[in-house]
Amino acid sequence: MKLLKEQLKEILLKNKISSVAVIGAGSWGTSLAVLLSNKGIPVRLWAHKQSHVEELSHKRENNKYLAGIILPKSLEPTASLRGAVEGAELVLMVVPSHGYRDVFSQLIPFLAEGAKVISAVKGVENNSLSTMHQIMVDELGENFTVELGVLSGPSFAKEVALNKPTAVTIGFDNIETAQWAQDIFSTDFFRVYTSTDVDGLELSGAFKNIIAIATGICDGLDFGLNTRAALITRGLAEMQRLGVAMKADSATFSGLSGLGDLLLTCTGDLSRNRKVGLELGRGNTIEKIEQEMFMVAEGVKTTLSMYQLARKWNIDTPILDEVYNIIYQGKDCLQAVQDLLARELKPE
Repeated sequence: MKLLKEQLKEILLKNKISSVAVIGAGSWGTSLAVLLSNKGIPVRLWAHKQSHVEELSHKRENNKYLAGIILPKSLEPTASLRGAVEGAELVLMVVPSHGYRDVFSQLIPFLAEGAKVISAVKGVENNSLSTMHQIMVDELGENFTVELGVLSGPSFAKEVALNKPTAVTIGFDNIETAQWAQDIFSTDFFRVYTSTDVDGLELSGAFKNIIAIATGICDGLDFGLNTRAALITRGLAEMQRLGVAMKADSATFSGLSGLGDLLLTCTGDLSRNRKVGLELGRGNTIEKIEQEMFMVAEGVKTTLSMYQLARKWNIDTPILDEVYNIIYQGKDCLQAVQDLLARELKPE
């Protein structure tokens, strides 16, 4: 362990970075900001409400989203996008998908030339059906000088903040940039792998939330572990079919961002998307569930986007379709399961 810490220290010195901007002070954004700050990297954490910034600054704790975790001294909360982004070599986007485009478009004027921007958001925009990476490309236009990447994998924010061993993947089109980011994020408990399959990382990271809702529904209906195992397995097949049709690497869906995050989100008690499914299975409406949740469950909005993407690419996605029918068409959960089981029999 001591040797590993010394190696990580050497890596950080070799890849010295002057400052990082983390855009989004929810649980995941705060956790990543704490991780980087604890490595001695100056981090500016942006929150959209001044009252939240004042609380973070005075209490040095994010009581609402990540209670019990002390913010390091090198972490500076701010409500100014300019103040957060200007001069930052690395910008980490961690805002909900439905507000991603608006926030990113506002910070573009402040991006330093040659900066790296990493999305750590697992969703697909409703209207455009764009991933977060695609949104950034759209908003930047053709002549941009920053590099864009994504971070994905099985990683509950609270466990990362508590230094629980975790493995994720960072993807950039340029493998050397991915390796640079790998060095920046790696610690003795946070292991980072690299990839150039940006699309695959984003699609798998978003789709797994829908399968987590489906798994939660069946758990809420008290169907047992056989049902859960079947849903996870067939859900993986659906996300892989859609991803491959959209030119993603099929191997990505068996990795950390695919199978790894799918298992975590479908079975973990900290999963917000599984919680949504549990409440649906117990008979609560999606409106009531969302009203009572103060944190975003990305799978709800992503279900609509993925359903439309599957229709666009003409991909068979029966589990996704039934989750869509439950959330957006008001279908009875038990009827949806019965309809899934009654489908025409076929080879696996």
